[in-house]
Amino acid sequence: MAVGVSAGVVAHGYLWARHAIDVTRVDLPCTGLPPALDGLRVGLLTDVHHSALVPADDVERAVALVNAERPDLIVLGGDYISFHDRAYAEPVAELLAAATAPLGVVAILGNHDDERVMTAALTRRGISVLADARTTLSVRGTSMDLIGMKFWTRRVEMLADLLKGATGPSVLLAHDPRRVVEASALGIPCVLSGHTHGGQIAFPVIGAPAARKFPVARGRLTQDATELYVSAGVGTVILPVRINCPPEVSIVTLRARG
Repeated sequence: MAVGVSAGVVAHGYLWARHAIDVTRVDLPCTGLPPALDGLRVGLLTDVHHSALVPADDVERAVALVNAERPDLIVLGGDYISFHDRAYAEPVAELLAAATAPLGVVAILGNHDDERVMTAALTRRGISVLADARTTLSVRGTSMDLIGMKFWTRRVEMLADLLKGATGPSVLLAHDPRRVVEASALGIPCVLSGHTHGGQIAFPVIGAPAARKFPVARGRLTQDATELYVSAGVGTVILPVRINCPPEVSIVTLRARG
């Protein structure tokens, strides 16, 4: 884990100090992934929550860490602001515009994002926002579909509609990791998510208090034949601290399942 001290917050494995952000690297097996896509590296940057609690320096640091890994594609996983605070929409979009990758940068929205304002701010900076939409990438002569779901889209029928016309393997981008249930029902091999912050605060023995309100997921998980990766994200919400849940950016390498 990265170790640093800023603003009087200690970061020795327990508390998060600003600017101490991990880079997590993980392989994610995907059923049906063609050889040409084996080894594709996706930078996942999510739950920035730019606000009075999460300054611009933290966002800049996170973007710089992802760029330094030189992924093939960057996915922005939602919750760029907190509590729909439009005052931070343009500033955070400007900070995220520094993210760059050969296959581009795509974004989905989280439950904290103002759908209209946040989408416009990102789009103006050349970032494609997938809001219940699908896009097809051409990678080494092989196509791959990215499907982006809105946070409030939950019916398997709606996801099935987004799959119509898909020509290659599909990766679902869903802010809420619970959408792995619908993905699994439709045979989507991979899902990338955020939302939970890994609990943000987790105590020994009793775990994360947030788990009383919603399932807290983090890291690589499996639902039937569907692989899910959940990033703990960068920012904080409600409380300006993380305990046993350091902030992270993730490099997810897609691997053909043997």
